[in-house]
Amino acid sequence: MKKSEMGFALKNIFLLFTTMASIFSSSSSAQSCSNYPFQKTNKVFTSCNDLPVLHSFLHYTYNPSSKTLEIAYRHTNIDSSSKSWVAWAINPTSKGMVGSQALVAFRQSDGKMKAYTSPVTGYDTRLLEDDLSFPVTELSATYSDKEMIIYATLGLQNVSDIMKMNQVWQDGGVLGDVLMGHVTSGDNVKSMRTLNVVSGRSGSATAGGGGSSSIIKKRNIHGVLNAISWGIMMPLGALMARYIRVFQSADPAWFYLHVTCQTSAYIIGVAGWATGIRLGSQSPGIQFTTHRLIGIILFCVATLQVIALLVRPKKDHKFRIYWNIYHHSLGYGIIILGIVNIFKGFDILNPEKKWKRSYLGIIIVVAAIAVVLEAYTWLVVLRRKKVAKTMSNGNNGNHNGYGGVSNGGV
Repeated sequence: MKKSEMGFALKNIFLLFTTMASIFSSSSSAQSCSNYPFQKTNKVFTSCNDLPVLHSFLHYTYNPSSKTLEIAYRHTNIDSSSKSWVAWAINPTSKGMVGSQALVAFRQSDGKMKAYTSPVTGYDTRLLEDDLSFPVTELSATYSDKEMIIYATLGLQNVSDIMKMNQVWQDGGVLGDVLMGHVTSGDNVKSMRTLNVVSGRSGSATAGGGGSSSIIKKRNIHGVLNAISWGIMMPLGALMARYIRVFQSADPAWFYLHVTCQTSAYIIGVAGWATGIRLGSQSPGIQFTTHRLIGIILFCVATLQVIALLVRPKKDHKFRIYWNIYHHSLGYGIIILGIVNIFKGFDILNPEKKWKRSYLGIIIVVAAIAVVLEAYTWLVVLRRKKVAKTMSNGNNGNHNGYGGVSNGGV
């Protein structure tokens, strides 16, 4: 490998580790719902919101295919010396308490937890047990360490606007096994927010945002970085190496274009990978095992590919053929893993369909260009072989004719 090539590669690797260091150094000590692991139930949720009052948190996973919402409502700082009830509800028809479809939980006199559903029909309602306007399954509740949690799965097939649902949460006292009314001042009258289960955002009617807005932003950055690097730049860099090098006048320009594109893609990709690792460390209760595993494998394989650049044998070296096999195999593997993981990421982020369609369109265009260039490359190679064969036959014919005259003369 030439010294200039070695220096070029080392500069890019140094830039990579500088980028990684800056990402990991900007850590945040803020605590939020994303730091909570459901150790007893081993539940995993894709989104969560820090609700602004009453020491409450909402964890949830929305399944768009079945239109079901799996939730865990956590209410903390419950006084263990007194009995309390907690409730979380969504109001599909209006804002506020009246019309809310509530999930209620409290500790009974025997110490056991009870969870049930209760439609709120008026301000004087005592949260009587009854069916809701939508189906509820897997309803349960737990109490431990001054924290009460309600688990349930809601069927939202008939809810008209799942992108802007009104949620309400409350707490109150219990006398025997009878639920008393909640306080009608302070935080108890502020416990209302809108909920968008598609984007993962929670906010008031007048001010958007919520506890998960920072996490959502980081997820979007993570997705954009990886889509650009592994999903677009890596395939384009491979096209440069495979097709531009066919033109003899492009040597060694194709090599520098290829290395620049791939190392830049690697740096951006590792920045996206590091953002994903950071998100995982900040969200122990939110896991995407397959997406995370593919990302780790992708980073390791891509790092091996960068290291291979430093030990690239010369063209006439006896081990060059083995290096080429290694380099090409890892390269195509990186492209395949990258594209697969990007679509996994789309399923997790669940953005507007236009983004997934746009990326799919880019991949189709790149693939079409590759097919056209592949056909053109084979055409060029076959022409060169034909010309070389013709010249070889012509040289052999001249040589045989001279030899015949010579022998004849002898």
